[in-house]
Amino acid sequence: MILSPSMLSSDFANMQAELEALEAAGLKWVHLDVMDGNFVPNITFGPPIIKAMRKRSNLFFDCHLMIEDPGRYIQDFADAGADLICVHAEACTHLERVCAQIADAGCKPAVSLNPHTPVESIKYLLPQLHMVLLMSVNPGFGGQKFIPFTMDKLRDLKAMIRDAGCDTLIQIDGGVTPENTAELVSAGADVLVSGSAFFGHPPYDERLKTFEAAAAQAK
Repeated sequence: MILSPSMLSSDFANMQAELEALEAAGLKWVHLDVMDGNFVPNITFGPPIIKAMRKRSNLFFDCHLMIEDPGRYIQDFADAGADLICVHAEACTHLERVCAQIADAGCKPAVSLNPHTPVESIKYLLPQLHMVLLMSVNPGFGGQKFIPFTMDKLRDLKAMIRDAGCDTLIQIDGGVTPENTAELVSAGADVLVSGSAFFGHPPYDERLKTFEAAAAQAK
């Protein structure tokens, strides 16, 4: 289980200190939620902020683009220091082309699916995807409750990946807590995004251990 804390729930006034604290606590990934106020009803940050963060951190930058027509900005996010770029299937007219753009820019390609979007929609893209992100809340704001039917989607996606003979990772974002971590990992989740359930419970090294202990209970 890889834990990727969402900076959306961090202290924006002290982002350098937050990044340093995550590394010191033993985290390897960090989740960067980019919102444009169009695809989702919120605005966060873009390439300039990520570029500034990159200068202060060696963490794996897991960039989740919740923006319209993300293909216009792939190179900008790659240049800013993204390691993985995740785009929404619902925001791309030509999704395969955008995934190829991400790979060509030197980043790992990933696709996110909103709660209502069936996993079958990305079946034929699996061989070229490093990861699929299943949204377990409607995107746009932190602190929402986990949508229960995500568990069924997760099991279906895991079976689809297995049948395709791929090693694509599955990420879950939204309402992830230590209380549901074991069930998520048991069902096939590889990467868990946690915002308020992580940053709201310092110290970070102890919170990471809590998530890891929960994951160890997976069947």
